[in-house]
Amino acid sequence: MLSIEHFYLLLALFLLYAGGRNLRERRFAHAAFWGLLAVLFASGKPILDASKLGNALPSQLAGAAVIALALLATRMRREHIAEAPEAQRLASAQRLGHRLFWPALLIPAVTVLIVLFGPTLAIGGTKLFGAGSITLIGLALACVLATIVAVLVTRERPVAALGEGRRLLDTMGWAALLPLVLATLGGVFAASGVGEAVASLVSAVIPSDSRVACVLAYGLGMVLFTVIMGNAFAAFPVMTAGIGLPLLIQQHGAAPAILGSLGMLTGYCGTLMTPMAANFNLVPAALLELDDPNAVIRAQLPTAIPLLVVNLLLMYWLAFR
Repeated sequence: MLSIEHFYLLLALFLLYAGGRNLRERRFAHAAFWGLLAVLFASGKPILDASKLGNALPSQLAGAAVIALALLATRMRREHIAEAPEAQRLASAQRLGHRLFWPALLIPAVTVLIVLFGPTLAIGGTKLFGAGSITLIGLALACVLATIVAVLVTRERPVAALGEGRRLLDTMGWAALLPLVLATLGGVFAASGVGEAVASLVSAVIPSDSRVACVLAYGLGMVLFTVIMGNAFAAFPVMTAGIGLPLLIQQHGAAPAILGSLGMLTGYCGTLMTPMAANFNLVPAALLELDDPNAVIRAQLPTAIPLLVVNLLLMYWLAFR
């Protein structure tokens, strides 16, 4: 039976490999960062089990490790990591052609299939996939399968996948953790009552009996919080708990599934417009060696703004049908 913990352990092994490579190259801050992160991924389930038994020490140590990661991030510097010569990469791309896209396209395809059919799969009466988010399990398994297919298509050694993965990881640096950390921040905000504070503030400012005003407050709030925090996952629990649930769903009768999906998509418009989404907007500019670090954001604005308007219109039209 596959569970998400199996893939967390696999990810921990890869992070240990990245840390070991950095240690050999005397990049000590990078080595400590990835090594400590590997320990956190590998020890997640034991920490949760200990917390359920009333032992708070493992959770406290994990919190201290997160603080240590933040301190180590300030010491990490982006340096050039050797890769295959440009002529060799160009020749490989011409030889493989469109087959290069097969592994990337395999990831969403396998993920969707597992989400749709995974819960019913069983071997000898035992379910193939364990408890937890079937979407995360499907995505993790899809990535593993895509890696295997990439090795077969390119006819490279498996160690090449580890080396290239490590190179990309070090190129992104600490920004690779931003989606995870910002999503956690959204959960912390929701648990600490920020959503209720937003709800009371919005109710005092806008006419809560106006459906249009509530839709605008929810959609624009998703964009604003995403711009501030850099990730729609962080903004979603705050704005949904503060505006979406009490005002739009409970008071005006909006369809939760439609409102939630369009709310997330509206938040992504903010992702396109903020440097806080460093792994989306700043890291690509650095990888492409662009003179303007905000060039990616400038190129995305003509898409983000019209998409925001369309999402708001769809939210008002579809969520209340």
